[in-house]
Amino acid sequence: MAPQVREVMTLGPVTVAPDTPVREVARVMRDRNVGAVLVMDGGRLRGLVTDRDLTVRILADDGDAAERPVAEACSPDVVCVAPEDDMDRAVQLMRGKALRRLPVVDDGQPVGIVTLSDVAAERDPTCVLARIGGDE
Repeated sequence: MAPQVREVMTLGPVTVAPDTPVREVARVMRDRNVGAVLVMDGGRLRGLVTDRDLTVRILADDGDAAERPVAEACSPDVVCVAPEDDMDRAVQLMRGKALRRLPVVDDGQPVGIVTLSDVAAERDPTCVLARIGGDE
């Protein structure tokens, strides 16, 4: 039987408000050593933004990118799992939708995140991705 998401997820996802300037989001990512943050609006998960999103959706555009709100960069259609879901479901979602990260939501609130490194470590602790660890 596959373990539950709660046994594999990384706890304490980093969150920001949708109006947070992307410059500040980039600093948060750097300081917290994460590659993704969750965008929360009024206690509701609005999106997920990655370091790649900041590059492709914001920095690649013309103009003053640093002060644009993170809401312009986030992926609005966030696929989530629950802590009690089994890891097979999480892996199936990640494969089927080509996702590297899945927020873990309990009673409407984010409680963790499952990353490719988490999956790799659970499936094969000796693989390179598992050894790198952390948030890709």
